Amino acid sequence: MTAVLAATTLLLTAGCSSDDGGAGPAGGGPTPGSTTSKSASSPTQQAAEETPPAQGTAKVLRTVATGLDTPWGLAPLPDGDLLVSSRDKGTIIRVDAETGKKTELGEVPGVSPAGEGGLLGLALSPDYASDHMVYAYFTSASDNRIVRMLYEEKKPSGEQLGAPDTVFKGIPKGFIHNGGRIAFGPDKMLYAGTGESGNTGLAQDKKSLGGKILRLTPEGEPAPGNPFPDSPVYSYGHRNVQGLAWDAEQRLFASEFGQDTWDELNAIKPGDNYGWPEAEGKSDDSRFHNPIAQWATDDASPSGIAYAEGSIWMAGLKGQRLWRIPLKGTEASADPQSFLKGEYGRLRTVVSAGGDKLWLVTSNTDGRGNPKDGDDRILELQVS
Repeated sequence: MTAVLAATTLLLTAGCSSDDGGAGPAGGGPTPGSTTSKSASSPTQQAAEETPPAQGTAKVLRTVATGLDTPWGLAPLPDGDLLVSSRDKGTIIRVDAETGKKTELGEVPGVSPAGEGGLLGLALSPDYASDHMVYAYFTSASDNRIVRMLYEEKKPSGEQLGAPDTVFKGIPKGFIHNGGRIAFGPDKMLYAGTGESGNTGLAQDKKSLGGKILRLTPEGEPAPGNPFPDSPVYSYGHRNVQGLAWDAEQRLFASEFGQDTWDELNAIKPGDNYGWPEAEGKSDDSRFHNPIAQWATDDASPSGIAYAEGSIWMAGLKGQRLWRIPLKGTEASADPQSFLKGEYGRLRTVVSAGGDKLWLVTSNTDGRGNPKDGDDRILELQVS
Protein backbone atom coordinates (compact mmCIF):
# COMPACT_ATOMS: atom_id res chain seq x y z
CA MET A 1 0.00 0.00 0.00
CA THR A 2 1.27 3.44 -0.81
CA ALA A 3 1.72 5.58 2.25
CA VAL A 4 0.74 9.19 1.67
CA LEU A 5 1.54 11.79 4.28
CA ALA A 6 0.63 15.38 3.59
CA ALA A 7 3.29 18.03 3.91
CA THR A 8 2.85 21.78 3.74
CA THR A 9 5.04 23.69 1.30
CA LEU A 10 7.69 25.44 3.37
CA LEU A 11 9.62 28.65 2.85
CA LEU A 12 13.39 28.48 3.27
CA THR A 13 14.87 30.27 6.23
CA ALA A 14 17.05 33.11 4.99
CA GLY A 15 20.71 32.85 5.91
CA CYS A 16 20.65 29.15 6.86
CA SER A 17 23.90 27.46 5.94
CA SER A 18 24.22 24.71 3.36
CA ASP A 19 25.29 21.10 3.67
CA ASP A 20 28.88 22.36 3.82
CA GLY A 21 28.79 23.52 7.37
CA GLY A 22 27.92 26.37 7.14
CA ALA A 23 10.56 6.41 24.12
CA GLY A 24 11.33 2.86 23.31
CA PRO A 25 9.25 0.39 21.31
CA ALA A 26 6.45 -1.74 22.66
CA GLY A 27 7.66 -4.66 24.71
CA GLY A 28 10.43 -2.79 26.50
CA GLY A 29 13.40 -4.02 24.42
CA PRO A 30 15.28 -2.20 21.68
CA THR A 31 13.89 -2.29 18.18
CA PRO A 32 16.06 -4.36 15.82
CA GLY A 33 18.64 -2.06 14.29
CA SER A 34 18.53 0.42 17.17
CA THR A 35 21.24 1.43 19.61
CA THR A 36 21.11 1.81 23.32
CA SER A 37 21.99 5.13 24.91
CA LYS A 38 25.12 5.60 27.01
CA SER A 39 23.11 5.40 30.21
CA ALA A 40 21.42 2.18 29.07
CA SER A 41 24.47 0.47 27.58
CA SER A 42 25.65 -2.59 29.44
CA PRO A 43 29.25 -2.17 30.71
CA THR A 44 29.65 -5.95 30.65
CA GLN A 45 28.51 -6.14 27.03
CA GLN A 46 30.76 -3.24 25.99
CA ALA A 47 33.75 -4.77 27.75
CA ALA A 48 33.13 -8.06 25.96
CA GLU A 49 33.16 -6.43 22.53
CA GLU A 50 36.49 -6.30 20.78
CA THR A 51 37.76 -2.74 20.65
CA PRO A 52 39.61 -1.74 17.47
CA PRO A 53 43.06 -0.17 17.77
CA ALA A 54 43.21 3.56 18.33
CA GLN A 55 45.04 4.04 15.04
CA GLY A 56 43.86 2.48 11.79
CA THR A 57 44.77 2.60 8.13
CA ALA A 58 43.05 3.48 4.85
CA LYS A 59 44.67 2.69 1.52
CA VAL A 60 43.26 3.46 -1.93
CA LEU A 61 43.59 0.23 -3.91
CA ARG A 62 42.36 1.56 -7.25
CA THR A 63 40.09 3.94 -9.07
CA VAL A 64 37.03 1.94 -10.11
CA ALA A 65 35.33 4.49 -12.38
CA THR A 66 35.76 8.09 -13.52
CA GLY A 67 33.69 10.72 -15.32
CA LEU A 68 30.60 10.53 -13.11
CA ASP A 69 28.16 13.47 -13.07
CA THR A 70 27.06 14.56 -9.56
CA PRO A 71 27.08 11.03 -8.10
CA TRP A 72 25.18 10.71 -4.83
CA GLY A 73 23.81 7.27 -3.91
CA LEU A 74 25.55 3.93 -4.45
CA ALA A 75 24.07 0.44 -4.10
CA PRO A 76 26.23 -2.67 -4.64
CA LEU A 77 24.54 -5.42 -6.66
CA PRO A 78 24.85 -9.11 -5.68
CA ASP A 79 27.26 -9.77 -8.56
CA GLY A 80 29.59 -7.01 -7.37
CA ASP A 81 28.62 -4.28 -9.83
CA LEU A 82 27.40 -0.91 -8.56
CA LEU A 83 24.30 1.20 -9.11
CA VAL A 84 24.98 4.94 -8.87
CA SER A 85 22.53 7.85 -8.89
CA SER A 86 23.22 11.25 -10.46
CA ARG A 87 21.72 14.00 -8.33
CA ASP A 88 21.41 16.58 -11.11
CA LYS A 89 20.78 14.38 -14.15
CA GLY A 90 18.24 12.21 -12.36
CA THR A 91 19.70 9.06 -13.89
CA ILE A 92 20.88 5.73 -12.53
CA ILE A 93 23.90 4.03 -14.05
CA ARG A 94 25.40 0.59 -13.58
CA VAL A 95 29.16 0.48 -13.08
CA ASP A 96 31.12 -2.68 -13.79
CA ALA A 97 33.27 -2.90 -10.67
CA GLU A 98 36.05 -4.71 -12.55
CA THR A 99 36.33 -2.63 -15.72
CA GLY A 100 34.67 0.65 -14.73
CA LYS A 101 32.32 0.46 -17.73
CA LYS A 102 29.23 2.63 -17.22
CA THR A 103 25.79 1.68 -18.52
CA GLU A 104 22.96 4.20 -18.15
CA LEU A 105 19.77 2.47 -17.04
CA GLY A 106 17.52 5.45 -17.52
CA GLU A 107 16.24 8.68 -16.06
CA VAL A 108 13.93 8.44 -13.06
CA PRO A 109 10.68 10.27 -13.91
CA GLY A 110 9.61 13.10 -11.62
CA VAL A 111 13.03 14.15 -10.32
CA SER A 112 13.27 17.93 -9.93
CA PRO A 113 16.91 18.81 -9.15
CA ALA A 114 17.74 22.16 -7.56
CA GLY A 115 20.31 23.13 -4.95
CA GLU A 116 20.88 20.11 -2.72
CA GLY A 117 17.83 18.30 -4.09
CA GLY A 118 17.57 15.79 -6.92
CA LEU A 119 18.06 12.05 -7.23
CA LEU A 120 19.75 11.11 -3.95
CA GLY A 121 19.97 7.82 -2.05
CA LEU A 122 19.66 4.30 -3.46
CA ALA A 123 19.00 0.98 -1.74
CA LEU A 124 18.24 -2.56 -2.85
CA SER A 125 15.25 -4.41 -1.48
CA PRO A 126 16.20 -6.89 1.27
CA ASP A 127 14.55 -9.47 -1.00
CA TYR A 128 16.32 -8.25 -4.11
CA ALA A 129 17.31 -11.77 -5.16
CA SER A 130 13.63 -12.56 -5.74
CA ASP A 131 11.90 -9.20 -6.32
CA HIS A 132 14.67 -7.16 -8.10
CA MET A 133 13.42 -3.90 -6.57
CA VAL A 134 15.60 -0.78 -6.40
CA TYR A 135 14.54 1.99 -4.01
CA ALA A 136 15.41 5.65 -4.59
CA TYR A 137 14.93 8.87 -2.59
CA PHE A 138 14.43 11.97 -4.69
CA THR A 139 13.22 15.56 -4.75
CA SER A 140 10.09 16.09 -6.85
CA ALA A 141 8.35 19.34 -7.77
CA SER A 142 6.42 19.24 -4.49
CA ASP A 143 8.29 17.14 -1.92
CA ASN A 144 10.95 14.55 -1.20
CA ARG A 145 9.76 10.98 -1.71
CA ILE A 146 10.82 7.36 -1.91
CA VAL A 147 10.00 5.18 -4.90
CA ARG A 148 10.83 1.65 -5.95
CA MET A 149 11.50 0.33 -9.43
CA LEU A 150 11.81 -3.11 -10.93
CA TYR A 151 15.31 -3.59 -12.34
CA GLU A 152 15.30 -6.11 -15.15
CA GLU A 153 18.94 -7.06 -15.43
CA LYS A 154 20.60 -8.21 -18.63
CA LYS A 155 17.46 -8.89 -20.64
CA PRO A 156 17.99 -9.75 -24.31
CA SER A 157 16.43 -6.39 -25.16
CA GLY A 158 18.77 -4.56 -22.78
CA GLU A 159 18.75 -3.65 -19.11
CA GLN A 160 16.05 -1.32 -17.94
CA LEU A 161 14.36 0.16 -14.89
CA GLY A 162 10.60 -0.17 -14.55
CA ALA A 163 8.26 2.74 -13.85
CA PRO A 164 8.66 4.10 -10.31
CA ASP A 165 6.05 3.16 -7.72
CA THR A 166 5.82 5.76 -4.95
CA VAL A 167 5.95 4.04 -1.57
CA PHE A 168 6.29 7.17 0.60
CA LYS A 169 5.90 10.91 0.00
CA GLY A 170 5.34 14.19 1.79
CA ILE A 171 8.88 14.72 3.13
CA PRO A 172 9.52 18.50 3.17
CA LYS A 173 11.76 19.77 0.37
CA GLY A 174 13.94 22.84 0.16
CA PHE A 175 16.82 24.32 -1.80
CA ILE A 176 18.94 23.00 1.10
CA HIS A 177 18.68 20.22 3.70
CA ASN A 178 16.82 17.51 1.83
CA GLY A 179 18.44 14.60 3.67
CA GLY A 180 18.33 11.76 1.17
CA ARG A 181 20.09 8.68 2.52
CA ILE A 182 18.06 5.46 2.58
CA ALA A 183 19.11 2.01 3.78
CA PHE A 184 17.50 -1.26 4.78
CA GLY A 185 18.41 -2.26 8.31
CA PRO A 186 19.17 -5.71 9.72
CA ASP A 187 15.44 -5.90 10.56
CA LYS A 188 14.59 -5.52 6.82
CA MET A 189 12.88 -2.19 7.52
CA LEU A 190 13.58 0.89 5.38
CA TYR A 191 15.33 3.79 7.13
CA ALA A 192 15.49 7.31 5.68
CA GLY A 193 17.46 10.34 6.83
CA THR A 194 15.63 13.61 6.21
CA GLY A 195 16.53 17.29 6.55
CA GLU A 196 14.49 20.15 7.92
CA SER A 197 14.55 21.85 4.49
CA GLY A 198 15.88 25.08 5.99
CA ASN A 199 12.92 25.43 8.36
CA THR A 200 14.58 24.70 11.69
CA GLY A 201 11.33 24.34 13.64
CA LEU A 202 10.40 21.15 11.80
CA ALA A 203 13.17 19.18 13.52
CA GLN A 204 11.44 19.36 16.93
CA ASP A 205 7.93 18.82 15.53
CA LYS A 206 7.23 15.10 15.86
CA LYS A 207 4.30 15.45 13.44
CA SER A 208 6.63 16.68 10.68
CA LEU A 209 8.74 14.38 8.52
CA GLY A 210 11.55 16.96 8.31
CA GLY A 211 14.71 16.68 10.42
CA LYS A 212 14.08 13.05 11.28
CA ILE A 213 15.17 9.48 10.82
CA LEU A 214 12.17 7.56 9.50
CA ARG A 215 11.59 3.80 9.80
CA LEU A 216 9.22 2.21 7.30
CA THR A 217 8.13 -1.16 6.02
CA PRO A 218 9.26 -1.95 2.46
CA GLU A 219 5.73 -0.91 1.38
CA GLY A 220 6.11 2.53 3.00
CA GLU A 221 3.98 2.09 6.14
CA PRO A 222 5.17 3.07 9.64
CA ALA A 223 7.22 0.07 10.78
CA PRO A 224 6.00 -2.10 13.65
CA GLY A 225 7.59 -1.18 16.98
CA ASN A 226 8.26 2.47 16.10
CA PRO A 227 8.45 4.70 19.20
CA PHE A 228 5.48 6.93 18.33
CA PRO A 229 2.10 5.27 17.56
CA ASP A 230 1.21 5.10 13.85
CA SER A 231 4.17 7.32 12.97
CA PRO A 232 7.17 6.66 10.73
CA VAL A 233 9.33 8.88 12.97
CA TYR A 234 12.15 6.92 14.61
CA SER A 235 14.26 9.79 16.01
CA TYR A 236 13.98 13.56 15.79
CA GLY A 237 15.79 16.83 16.44
CA HIS A 238 18.06 16.38 13.41
CA ARG A 239 19.28 19.11 11.07
CA ASN A 240 20.21 17.13 7.95
CA VAL A 241 20.91 13.38 8.10
CA GLN A 242 22.83 11.95 5.12
CA GLY A 243 24.61 8.96 6.66
CA LEU A 244 23.15 5.71 8.05
CA ALA A 245 25.05 2.56 9.05
CA TRP A 246 24.78 -0.38 11.44
CA ASP A 247 27.61 -1.96 13.39
CA ALA A 248 28.19 -5.68 13.90
CA GLU A 249 25.74 -5.68 16.83
CA GLN A 250 22.96 -4.15 14.67
CA ARG A 251 23.14 -0.72 16.31
CA LEU A 252 22.32 2.27 14.13
CA PHE A 253 24.60 5.28 13.67
CA ALA A 254 23.91 8.48 11.73
CA SER A 255 25.95 11.46 10.56
CA GLU A 256 24.54 14.97 10.74
CA PHE A 257 25.50 18.35 9.32
CA GLY A 258 25.96 21.15 11.81
CA GLN A 259 25.34 24.78 10.94
CA ASP A 260 28.40 26.83 11.88
CA THR A 261 29.88 25.04 14.87
CA TRP A 262 29.63 21.25 15.18
CA ASP A 263 29.01 18.33 12.83
CA GLU A 264 27.98 15.11 14.54
CA LEU A 265 28.12 11.33 14.56
CA ASN A 266 25.19 9.98 16.58
CA ALA A 267 24.24 6.60 18.01
CA ILE A 268 20.53 6.36 17.34
CA LYS A 269 18.06 5.31 20.02
CA PRO A 270 14.41 5.08 18.96
CA GLY A 271 12.32 8.00 20.17
CA ASP A 272 15.27 10.14 21.24
CA ASN A 273 15.65 13.86 20.58
CA TYR A 274 19.00 14.89 19.06
CA GLY A 275 18.66 18.57 19.89
CA TRP A 276 18.50 20.64 16.71
CA PRO A 277 17.93 23.60 16.61
CA GLU A 278 18.23 24.02 20.39
CA ALA A 279 21.57 22.23 20.52
CA GLU A 280 24.38 21.85 18.01
CA GLY A 281 26.97 19.32 19.12
CA LYS A 282 27.24 18.22 22.74
CA SER A 283 24.89 19.84 25.24
CA ASP A 284 24.34 19.85 29.00
CA ASP A 285 20.58 19.66 28.41
CA SER A 286 19.38 16.24 29.52
CA ARG A 287 16.50 16.33 27.02
CA PHE A 288 18.92 15.78 24.16
CA HIS A 289 20.94 12.73 23.12
CA ASN A 290 24.55 13.85 22.70
CA PRO A 291 26.71 12.84 19.73
CA ILE A 292 29.45 10.28 20.22
CA ALA A 293 31.85 12.49 18.24
CA GLN A 294 31.78 16.02 16.85
CA TRP A 295 33.83 18.09 14.41
CA ALA A 296 34.22 21.70 13.41
CA THR A 297 32.20 22.14 10.23
CA ASP A 298 35.30 23.04 8.18
CA ASP A 299 36.77 19.64 9.05
CA ALA A 300 33.84 17.44 8.11
CA SER A 301 30.43 18.43 6.68
CA PRO A 302 29.62 14.72 6.74
CA SER A 303 27.51 12.86 4.22
CA GLY A 304 27.66 9.04 3.93
CA ILE A 305 28.94 6.62 6.56
CA ALA A 306 29.78 2.91 6.58
CA TYR A 307 30.86 0.35 9.17
CA ALA A 308 33.96 -1.80 8.72
CA GLU A 309 36.67 -3.30 10.93
CA GLY A 310 35.16 -2.09 14.19
CA SER A 311 34.87 1.55 13.11
CA ILE A 312 32.48 3.96 11.48
CA TRP A 313 33.97 5.52 8.32
CA MET A 314 32.55 8.97 7.48
CA ALA A 315 32.87 10.87 4.21
CA GLY A 316 33.51 14.62 4.51
CA LEU A 317 32.46 17.18 1.90
CA LYS A 318 33.89 20.52 3.00
CA GLY A 319 36.47 18.68 5.08
CA GLN A 320 37.62 16.73 1.99
CA ARG A 321 38.70 13.72 4.02
CA LEU A 322 37.59 10.32 5.27
CA TRP A 323 37.14 10.03 9.00
CA ARG A 324 37.56 6.85 11.06
CA ILE A 325 35.72 6.63 14.38
CA PRO A 326 36.71 3.46 16.31
CA LEU A 327 33.87 2.13 18.44
CA LYS A 328 33.42 0.54 21.81
CA GLY A 329 29.72 -0.17 21.99
CA THR A 330 27.93 3.11 21.27
CA GLU A 331 30.89 5.28 22.21
CA ALA A 332 34.04 6.30 20.40
CA SER A 333 36.93 4.27 21.79
CA ALA A 334 39.58 6.77 20.63
CA ASP A 335 39.81 10.14 18.92
CA PRO A 336 38.63 10.23 15.28
CA GLN A 337 41.39 9.79 12.71
CA SER A 338 41.36 11.30 9.21
CA PHE A 339 42.66 10.05 5.86
CA LEU A 340 42.98 11.34 2.28
CA LYS A 341 42.82 14.99 3.33
CA GLY A 342 42.55 17.06 0.16
CA GLU A 343 43.69 14.21 -2.10
CA TYR A 344 40.38 13.57 -3.87
CA GLY A 345 38.40 16.66 -2.96
CA ARG A 346 34.89 16.41 -1.59
CA LEU A 347 33.75 12.95 -0.45
CA ARG A 348 30.03 12.15 -0.61
CA THR A 349 29.28 8.47 -0.14
CA VAL A 350 31.05 5.54 1.52
CA VAL A 351 29.64 2.02 1.39
CA SER A 352 30.91 -1.31 2.70
CA ALA A 353 32.37 -3.54 -0.01
CA GLY A 354 32.62 -6.47 2.42
CA GLY A 355 35.29 -7.31 4.98
CA ASP A 356 38.00 -4.66 5.10
CA LYS A 357 37.00 -2.98 1.80
CA LEU A 358 35.01 0.19 1.12
CA TRP A 359 33.59 1.95 -1.91
CA LEU A 360 34.16 5.72 -1.75
CA VAL A 361 32.45 8.26 -4.06
CA THR A 362 33.74 11.81 -4.63
CA SER A 363 31.51 14.88 -5.05
CA ASN A 364 33.41 17.56 -6.95
CA THR A 365 30.92 18.16 -9.79
CA ASP A 366 28.11 19.21 -7.45
CA GLY A 367 28.66 22.95 -7.90
CA ARG A 368 30.71 23.38 -4.73
CA GLY A 369 33.87 21.52 -5.62
CA ASN A 370 36.79 22.09 -7.96
CA PRO A 371 36.59 19.21 -10.43
CA LYS A 372 39.81 17.70 -11.73
CA ASP A 373 40.23 15.58 -14.83
CA GLY A 374 38.33 12.35 -14.25
CA ASP A 375 35.94 13.69 -11.61
CA ASP A 376 33.76 12.45 -10.22
CA ARG A 377 35.08 8.98 -9.39
CA ILE A 378 34.56 5.82 -7.37
CA LEU A 379 37.50 4.47 -5.35
CA GLU A 380 38.08 1.08 -3.73
CA LEU A 381 39.74 1.25 -0.31
CA GLN A 382 41.24 -1.24 2.09
CA VAL A 383 40.88 -0.23 5.75
CA SER A 384 41.79 -1.44 9.20
